[in-house]
Amino acid sequence: MEISGTVSAILAQKKTSTVWSIEPDATVFQAIELMSQKNVGALPVLENDRLVGIISERDYTRKVILKGRSSKETAIREIMTDTVETVSPNDSVSKCMHIITQERVRHLPVLENSKLIGMLSIGDLLKWIISVQDMAIDNLERFVTGSEPAI
Repeated sequence: MEISGTVSAILAQKKTSTVWSIEPDATVFQAIELMSQKNVGALPVLENDRLVGIISERDYTRKVILKGRSSKETAIREIMTDTVETVSPNDSVSKCMHIITQERVRHLPVLENSKLIGMLSIGDLLKWIISVQDMAIDNLERFVTGSEPAI
């Protein structure tokens, strides 16, 4: 089943367009603190406005806590995921779901001409899919009851 919609449509419906990011030389503690304050599960890591990695709660638990490292002494650069799956505004929701499923990631930075313009989470994608399905069901119900023609 093809899921309709594009990354740009999802970004347009998000409550905020702010993308919180952090520098690679900041500490892991600073990243976790920012994630907590902003209620996000991952931060893109930018160096001179260029995406160089991503740090997530998963990175923290697996590469700091389980390894007995100190979050206040460990630089993000040391534990960030530096091979980052990204999407563009014109990419489809289906492509995003394929990447998230195949690569087992939960966050996708959105790049336009190498510039970070947004972040998609698996939650953003699921919310979009549910809203599209709800609209389709509503249209079909109206068509079946004769209220309005299906579009």
